Order: sequence, then C-alpha cells, then structure tokens
Amino acid sequence: MESTLNNKTPDLIFSEDLRKRITSNLESHPVITHEEADLRKAAVAIAVAPQENGQAGFILTRRSKNLQTHSHQYALPGGKIDLGETREQTVLREVREEIGIKAEGDSILGYLDDYVTRSGFIITPIVLWIPDLQNMRPEPDEVDEIFIIGFNELFRPDSPRWVKIPESENLVLQLPLRNRLIHAPTAAIIYQFREIGIQRNLIRTDEIEEPVWAWR
Repeated sequence: MESTLNNKTPDLIFSEDLRKRITSNLESHPVITHEEADLRKAAVAIAVAPQENGQAGFILTRRSKNLQTHSHQYALPGGKIDLGETREQTVLREVREEIGIKAEGDSILGYLDDYVTRSGFIITPIVLWIPDLQNMRPEPDEVDEIFIIGFNELFRPDSPRWVKIPESENLVLQLPLRNRLIHAPTAAIIYQFREIGIQRNLIRTDEIEEPVWAWR
C-alpha cells in the first residue's frame, strides 16, 4: 500500500499552478473502471477548494443523521447515478443538491480509479476545481455539516493508518483528519487522490479494505 516515493509535503497553495499540477497528474494516471451489471453505480467529488488562509483543501460532508443508510458518516459529495445520467452529470448534480455549489463541466480536472464497495456499489471519483464557495450551504435533508479539509491534513505523520482485521486478508485504511478517523471507501478515494493527484505516485485502491460495519 505504501507509496514508493517520499512523502515530503508539496506546495499546497490554492493556485493556478496547483490546478495545472493536479490536472497533469490525473491525466498521466491509467484509470481502472468497473462495469459489473449487478452492482449499483455512484459518483463522488473530490472538490478541491480554497481555505481562508489561501491553502488548498477539499470538501467533506457529514451525512444527515436522518438518512436511512450510512447516517451521520463522513462522506464526499455525491450519490447514485440515475438512469440516463452520465457519471459527470451525477457528480455535478449532487454537488449542487447537497452543498449548493453550481459547478460546470469545465471544473472537472480528472478521475481516479473506481472503487467497488462491500455493499454493492461501484463508486467513480471525479476531481473538481471549486474556486468559489460563496453559495456553499448544506442541504439539511442530506447533509448536517460541511468541512473544508486542508491538504496538509493528508500529510500528517500519523497518516495513513493500516489496521488488521480477522474478517479479511486486506488491511483497513484509516485517515486521521482533524479529530476524526475516516475509513474506506471515502478514505481510499482521498488517499489515492493524495498519492496520484498531489504527488503523482501510482497506487491502486482495490486491496484497501473497509471496516466491517461498512460492509452492509
């Protein structure tokens, strides 16, 4: 799982140079996709956005406590791909519906590997560039809170964490973000973005395990 390159923290200022670097890194990545007909399809956004201090971060939400599945868990904006939608249309719609941001197709920087979940989803991660957060607000039926997580959080000395569990040969990934622990699938997608999008390191996510409570 570990990157073969060093983990020296790169320049993380929200800037045109960063946008170009992320775009170039994603373009160089040979994306793995899945098309299994018996699995449900979803798309999520790694929405790169500015923090108040000028540093770059990404948008993370806490799902509403009233949702029937995965309530009050931390998640990237996104959701199920509706019939007739493309994955791009889905992620732009979900970003608008969940957090109030109206992004267009030209905000898409690239793609990461599809992640197949234990609960029967194929999740396609799409990286967006979101410079304007003026209209950002949570949709209360879906989202309780919105966070801008600084990229510097991804390079903490205690991150990532790999945990053995008796139910699987693969290791469970934990990403410490602020005072929280984020698990796969969200953590797997964020971790691959750190390695590929920011550092241009080739890693895959197909052997990153989810905690048992996320298997259903």
